[in-house]
Amino acid sequence: MTAPEFDLDPRLAADTVHLGDLALSRVLLMDDARFPWLILVPRLPGVSEITDLPEPEAAMLWQETRLASGVMQALAKPDKVNVAALGNVVSQLHVHVVGRFRSDPAWPGPVWGFGTRTPYPLHARAQLAERAGSLFAAA
Repeated sequence: MTAPEFDLDPRLAADTVHLGDLALSRVLLMDDARFPWLILVPRLPGVSEITDLPEPEAAMLWQETRLASGVMQALAKPDKVNVAALGNVVSQLHVHVVGRFRSDPAWPGPVWGFGTRTPYPLHARAQLAERAGSLFAAA
């Protein structure tokens, strides 16, 4: 399914931790302790819009988004899960799955462009990544 020429956008690579791969998508953890945040990146080159995907891959992306939303709910128990594919800064197709809390610093506004990213302490990031990986494996 994955094209051999897939390359992750350097901006996504710089701000995230690779958790693993699903059938279609690379699963990333945004390294921002303010918000529990997963990102799915279909491993297909040259795709910037969901509508660029052939129907089978579009359906698979939706299934993987639902899976990631369930993982987010189990991982963080948020008040709300936001799902979005913006692409205004990074054009490579990617889907954000963000756990939101009424108590988070950006509530009720969007997380994009809010304040400065706060990386996880290394031990906390490793624990979160391990737990998320286990939840994906169990799903």
